[in-house]
Amino acid sequence: MGKQANPRRVGENEAFAVGSTIRGSAQKLNLVAGLIRGKKAEDALNVLSFSKRGMAVDVKKVLQSAIANAENNHNLDIDALVVSEASVGKKMTMKRWRARARGRSAKIVKPFSRIRIVVREEEEA
Repeated sequence: MGKQANPRRVGENEAFAVGSTIRGSAQKLNLVAGLIRGKKAEDALNVLSFSKRGMAVDVKKVLQSAIANAENNHNLDIDALVVSEASVGKKMTMKRWRARARGRSAKIVKPFSRIRIVVREEEEA
């Protein structure tokens, strides 16, 4: 009596990867994720490689992980992969304090974000 297999969370021709604790706000991360939504995987990697935004490095790592998952775990053709979904959400927030004048303090908020990238194999028309 073993444990039941975990059901797939995406379709048969899809694979995904999650970056769970990316240091930075979800708003900045969503700007980078918007650059790759709906593009072919190869084009998305090129866009992220030459992007000037700092979050592009972390998004590129997650995209490469999703492509590797598609190739190694699900036997999908990497030349036919398209970024079908790139969703961003908030994670935890570290709260710090900074000393200010006259014995007061100011809150410093250090947000973390998460990104989920789903790649889909599409047939060539």
